[in-house]
Amino acid sequence: MNQTLTPTAPLTSEGVAPRATTGANVPAGWQDFLALTKPRVMSLVVFTAICGLIAAPERIHPVLAFTAILCIAVGAGGAAALNQWWEADLDAGMKRTAGRPLPTGRIGRTDARDFGMALAGGSVFLMGFAIGWLAAAILAVSIVYYAVIYTIWLKPRTPQNIVIGGGAGAFPPLIGWVAATGEITMMPILLFAIIFFWTPPHFWALALFVKSDYAKVGIPMMPVVAGERSTRRQILAYALLLLPLSVAPWWIGGAGLVYGVSAALLSLLFLALSARVALREREGPEDTMKPEKQLFAYSVIYLFALFAALVVDRMVV
Repeated sequence: MNQTLTPTAPLTSEGVAPRATTGANVPAGWQDFLALTKPRVMSLVVFTAICGLIAAPERIHPVLAFTAILCIAVGAGGAAALNQWWEADLDAGMKRTAGRPLPTGRIGRTDARDFGMALAGGSVFLMGFAIGWLAAAILAVSIVYYAVIYTIWLKPRTPQNIVIGGGAGAFPPLIGWVAATGEITMMPILLFAIIFFWTPPHFWALALFVKSDYAKVGIPMMPVVAGERSTRRQILAYALLLLPLSVAPWWIGGAGLVYGVSAALLSLLFLALSARVALREREGPEDTMKPEKQLFAYSVIYLFALFAALVVDRMVV
C-alpha cells in the first residue's frame, strides 16, 4: 500500500528524503532504490575501505583502485537491500525504519530482492575479474555474513547478534588492503578487529534510546533481553578492549607516531564517554538519554577520525 508523502517529509534513517508521491501505483524512483542501499551506512563502509587501500604498502593503478572501491560500495549496497527485503515487516513496526521504501510500499519486496542480488553478484564478479579473486571472495563472505548470517540467523535469535554480526561491517578495510596487495597480513586483520570491537558499543548506544522499537517487534537486542544496566557495563567493557587494540597498528610497526597518538587520544575520549554511559541509570521515562546519544554520535566520528589518521600517517611517512 503506497503512502502519500510531502516534499518536506523528514529524512529516512538512511539519510535519503522520502520521494514525494501523489497516489497509488507510483513507479519507484531512483531515490527509493538509493535508500535501499543505506547510503549513510555505506559512506562509512566506503571510507574505511579507501583507508585500507591507501594504508597498504603497495600502490595500484587509480582505475583499479576506483574499481575496487566501487565494488565494495555496490556489494555493501546489495547486502543492505537484501537486509531490508528480509526485514520489511519488522521495519514497518519500528518508528525509526517505518519510512523506508519497502514498509511504505514504494518498492515491492521482489524488486528489492532482485535489486540486492544483482548488486551483490555483480560486485563480486567485477571484483574478481578486475582486481583478484581473493578480494572477491572476501567481499562475497562479507555480503553473506550481513545478509544471511546476521540478518536471517543472528538478529532475531540472540542478544549477541551485534557482537557476532559485527564482522559484517569490519570487512571493508581488509578488502581494500587485499585489493592493493593481494594478501592478508597482520595489519589488515587489526583493522578488521578494530571495527569488530567498535561495533557493539556503537550500536548498543543506539539500542539504549530506541529500545522500545526493538521490544515492539520482538528483536532480542541486548537492552531488551539483558536490561539496560548489563548493556551499559558491556559498552564499557568493549571500550576498554578497544583502547589497546586501536593503538596496536602502531605497536607492530604498521603505522607511525601520528596514528599512534591520534588513536590513543580518540580512544581515551571514547572510553570516557562509555564510562559516563555505564555509570548512570535512566532517570525515568522522560530521560532524554543525552549521554547515550552523545556516545553514539561520537562513535561515528571516532571511526572516521581513526581511519583518517591512518591515511595521514601513511602520507607523511
